[in-house]
Amino acid sequence: MREESLKFLKDLIAAPSPSGFEQPAQRVVRGRMEEFADEIHTDTHGNVICVKQPDHPLRVMLAGHCDQIGFMVRYINDEGYIYFASIGGVDPSIVPGSRVLIHGRDGPVLGVVGRKPIHLLKSSERGKKIELDKLFIDIGAEDREAAEKLVSVADPVTFQADFQELDRDLVVAPGFDDKMGTFVCMEALRLLADRELDCGLYAVSTVQEELGLRGARTSAYGIDPVAGIAVDVTHASDYPGCDKTKQGDIKIGDGPVIARGPNINPVVGEMLQDTADELEIDVHISACPRGTGTDANVMQLTRAGVAVGLVSVPNRYMHTPVEILSLGDLEKAATLVAETVAKISEEIDFTPM
Repeated sequence: MREESLKFLKDLIAAPSPSGFEQPAQRVVRGRMEEFADEIHTDTHGNVICVKQPDHPLRVMLAGHCDQIGFMVRYINDEGYIYFASIGGVDPSIVPGSRVLIHGRDGPVLGVVGRKPIHLLKSSERGKKIELDKLFIDIGAEDREAAEKLVSVADPVTFQADFQELDRDLVVAPGFDDKMGTFVCMEALRLLADRELDCGLYAVSTVQEELGLRGARTSAYGIDPVAGIAVDVTHASDYPGCDKTKQGDIKIGDGPVIARGPNINPVVGEMLQDTADELEIDVHISACPRGTGTDANVMQLTRAGVAVGLVSVPNRYMHTPVEILSLGDLEKAATLVAETVAKISEEIDFTPM
């Protein structure tokens, strides 16, 4: 991966973006894309929209959400311990023992999610389901007054960002779901920056996907595209305990994933597959028999309907602090999306036949 692109990805991961509090990550997007977009604006919802050829009547939208799962401060007790609620789909079993950052008014505050050590648990307590409202964050404060000088009720909380390289081209970090999608959409626009297109391209870093696909709904309504491609992660099935009969055979490093099913416009789906074949990009096919849990869902249903495709990148351990993916898969996804967009023109009829 190009050095500048890798830095962009790392900067995105380092920028906190719990759903509903996406400004730091969105500032990274705006700074990166000033060189490549003809126009950049942020709508009232917080979606950052980077445009190439904004005056073209045929609009195509790319969507990758920048928000990540996290927490929110709910209560600070007299001893200075902080109780919290989840933002998005957090698995309580992976939370105890985590390092977290509370994003207070004066900057991030490091804390740890505490729990009674296993040595002190009664036999009746061991093996019980972990409940988030019984956990707490310890920032080292002496009491409530000391804690309230650093954090406040309703402050957002994220897992501590930690981007690390593993063997081969695999990398690990929290928040790849779906800052990676924002990265791919913006990389696709960068790849097309000096090329003439037969459409106007709107690459959108959407917000609040983890709360119900909210940013893609409002941005798609405002843009009113004819066609679009959503980019997200999908579950890899190449590790122990994953059922391939339900997830399909999805391997990290073997290329991006093209979705097929009722959420996908057949013309866009075929264009993605044909482009992959022409460029000799290895891809997986994912069977999606209903509306997907991605931005593609609400994009398809916007106004009178949008011709939507979905490109995903295999991800291990989704919604944990140790999500793993392949940099090669990211590069292939960006190329696949860019070259598919380059084929779109006013002559194409997206009506399913």
